[in-house]
Parts: sequence; C-alpha cells; structure tokens
Amino acid sequence: MDPRNRRLSKSRLSVKGANGLCRTGRLIGLTLAVLLWACSTLGQSQNSASVPGGGSTQPNASLPDAPRTTIEQQTGQWSPGDVTGTVLDQTGAVVAGARVTLTVDGQTPSREVLSNNDGQFSFTNVAPGTFQLTVSLPGFTTQKASGILTPGGVYIVPPIALSLATEVTEVHVGPQSIELAEEQIKEQEKQRVLGVIPNFYVSYIPNAVPLTPKQKFELAWKTTIDPVTFVIVGATAGLQQAENNFSGYGQGAQGYGKRYGANYADTVTGNFLGSALFPSLMKQDPRYFYKGTGSVRSRLLYAIAMSVICRGDNGHWQLYYSGILGTLAAGGVSNAYYPPKDRGAGLVFENELIGIGGAAAGNIIQEFIIPKLTPNLPNHRASKQP
Repeated sequence: MDPRNRRLSKSRLSVKGANGLCRTGRLIGLTLAVLLWACSTLGQSQNSASVPGGGSTQPNASLPDAPRTTIEQQTGQWSPGDVTGTVLDQTGAVVAGARVTLTVDGQTPSREVLSNNDGQFSFTNVAPGTFQLTVSLPGFTTQKASGILTPGGVYIVPPIALSLATEVTEVHVGPQSIELAEEQIKEQEKQRVLGVIPNFYVSYIPNAVPLTPKQKFELAWKTTIDPVTFVIVGATAGLQQAENNFSGYGQGAQGYGKRYGANYADTVTGNFLGSALFPSLMKQDPRYFYKGTGSVRSRLLYAIAMSVICRGDNGHWQLYYSGILGTLAAGGVSNAYYPPKDRGAGLVFENELIGIGGAAAGNIIQEFIIPKLTPNLPNHRASKQP
C-alpha cells in the first residue's frame, strides 16, 4: 500500500475516531441534560406537594392571605386604647355616681362604670373602632354619645351634660310606701339644730319615699305648732319693733302684738300654702334633700339650684313652681294685715325674689353647717329602698 494511502487511511481512521468521540460526547451530554431535567421536575413536584392545595412556593406565586395571628391582632392596627370623659349637669357642675355604659361595635358584652366625685369616667383596653356611650342617672334624661377610637389612642369625649327629666310619670303610692314615709317623717321630726330648733323639711335620705297630701299637711301643722316656732316668731317681732319695722303698727304692747300676729300669720300661710297645699296639688316634694357627697363646688351649686328646683312625687327633678306660687299666694294674703304702705303687688314680687335668695343661702347652710350642729342624724348615704 502506498504509504500516502496508509497515511490517508490513518487520517480517515483518526477522523472517524474523532467523529465517534464527538457522537459519544453528545450522547453523554444529552443524557446528563435529561437527568438534570428529571431531577428538576422531581424537585418541583416535591415542593408543590409540601404546600397545601399544591400551590407554588415561588415568590411571585399567588397565595390566599393567611389569617392574622393573636400577636398581630394585639399589635399594630389591633392595639387597644382608652376612652375618658366628664359628666356635668345643666349648671355645669360635675355629676358623681352617673352610670356610663360603653358599647363597641361588633363586641359584647358592654362595659359599665360610675362617674367619680369629679364627674370623670374612664374605660381602658378598649378595642379600636366605633363606640357608643350611654349616660344615665335617676331624675335626669339619659344622654348618648359616640366616637371612633384609633389604635392605641386616647379618645376624650366632650363633656356630657345631663338635663333634668321633665316627663310626667304617675307614681302609685301603696300602703307599704305610706308606712315607710311615716317612719321617715318621724325621723325628720327628731332633727333639731342644737337639739332645739326644728328642722323638719330636710331629708338626709336621698331616695326618701314621696309624701302623700295628708302627710304634707301634717308636716306643715307640726312645724306651725311647735313650741320653738312661737319663740322664734316672738323674737322676730321683738327685733322688728326695736328697729321700728312696719312703723304703721306703732310701738308698745299693741305694736308688738300686731307684729307678732303678722309674723305668725306669715308662718302659717307659708307652711300651708307653700309647703302643703300647692305641693299637694302639683305633686311636688317641699323638702330639701341633703347631698353631702361630691366636690365642694358641686354641692354649692346644688344647694343654690335647690332654691328653684325640687323633686317631684314621681322622683324626677322639676322647677319648684309649687313653692314659688305658694309664696306668692302667701304674700298676697299678707296684704290683708300689713300696714298700707307695706302692701302692694310690687312688694309681693320683691319679697319673692328676696325669698329665693334667702332660700339659696339657707340651703348652703343646710348643706355645709347644719348637719354638724344636728345630733342623731340618719345615715344620709343610705340608698336602698324596699
């Protein structure tokens, strides 16, 4: 064989071998690619099987939102807050003991607190969202307020002012309540300042039973015929004569007798008209109800207000029109026995205004001083009623 041909043959063999090696390499590469693809597919299948519902674990895949955990609900937008406020009355005085009920939308049960001596109330750990407040107190109309509490915030409710209830409600007085009222009146008849001066028209029991018309007249009668009343009338007449008040009566025994009679007549008409007849017709209670709790300012305003406000027989606070009309009627009757220059409608109304001012001053004394001078008072904090 020609050496060139042998060389050619060797070259061809070399090329053929190289081609064989190439084909073998491609086969191996293809096989490796197939194996890698299979492994990848198998891994994805396993990952898919590990997710509920066969969902993908890739970051861009769409998954349903997982429910919030308890920790997430207690932090961030689920953080609780506080709700605070103040309860006032019509005069702007703080109201203690008012019942404040908090209701949060979608949550039960509601929560309740009582306003403190400064009229303030507070709810802590309140879930954020819309809430409602209901404020109630016997004798006042129920008030409502609402707001939206932000997460972790403090919501200060604007001052809530309670107004006196004016609706008329009939109260049926049964034998038991009449007997209880009699017992309470007997306790009132023991109330004597310094153990001597009668102080029957003050109740130290905040929810005392309403008086019947008969009891109102009996209380007026006992006050009128009390021996101390005659002494006080006599002392007043003596001071008037010493200062020559109502000079038309003159001086001497005759002048003193006229002054005494006029003063006692004022006492009788004032008691029976202003504290018995008109209160019976208009179903109002002529007594002063001792407060005794709260700040000095609230008690002071209460005492002043009680000169023109009273408790009705239905338990609601009302304008004291029975006492005002009774005093005006008594003033009109006094025109029949006072000297001519001390008569007239103008003087009657002037004396009425002076009387209201005097009643306010007397109530302040009743609220702060008289209890300290009166022995054996009943427990004015009692609040239960059979």
